[in-house]
Order: sequence, then structure tokens, then C-alpha cells
Amino acid sequence: MTAKLSTIGQIAITVSDVEQALAFYRDVLGLDFLFSAGPELAFLDAGGVRIMLSTPQGAGTIGGNSILYFTVSDIEAVHSTVVARGARNERDPQLAAKMPDHELWTGPGFK
Repeated sequence: MTAKLSTIGQIAITVSDVEQALAFYRDVLGLDFLFSAGPELAFLDAGGVRIMLSTPQGAGTIGGNSILYFTVSDIEAVHSTVVARGARNERDPQLAAKMPDHELWTGPGFK
């Protein structure tokens, strides 16, 4: 029997300031705050996937390859809401492909 990966349980995102990042992920993106484990570590819930925010540990670099993709029912409405909450828009959502059971959109990009 071959072992394989399935559901993502947690995504670690390296940030320079956990409190500032927590405010963005919790207040702007609207993720549920779970708990903090000191000033350099915070956890949120993104639809059953845990997001861990931490300062660089060992060889970690701030923001290196930190991209999150979320499933939403109305990307344009979510995009407008997140921008209204204070996110800086880096690019608008764009339709990439029409799949048999859903539309695949890229973007938006936020900071």
C-alpha cells in the first residue's frame, strides 16, 4: 500500500510582526482566531485548515513562498469586501478557466 497526502491540516506563514499579520488575517480576511502561543505565534482557522503565523525560526524568511488559495462562492463580492476592510489590492480577480464543475479564477492579490 502506498502512503499519500490528502487534506492540508496547517499552513505556516512566516511574517515580520505576528500582531500586525493577525489583524490582517483575522480582521480583514475574516478568518477565525483560534489562539496565540506567545507574541511570536498565532493560529487561525480557514475552513478547517489551520493557519500558523510565526516570526522567522531557523532558516525561515518573511513572506517566502507564502501564497494561500481560498475557495469562495462569489470571488468578486469577496474581493470587494476584503478591499473595503483595508486590504491593498495588488491585482483584480481574473477568470483562468471554466472547468466542468466550477470556474477557476486567479488572483486577487492582497497585502
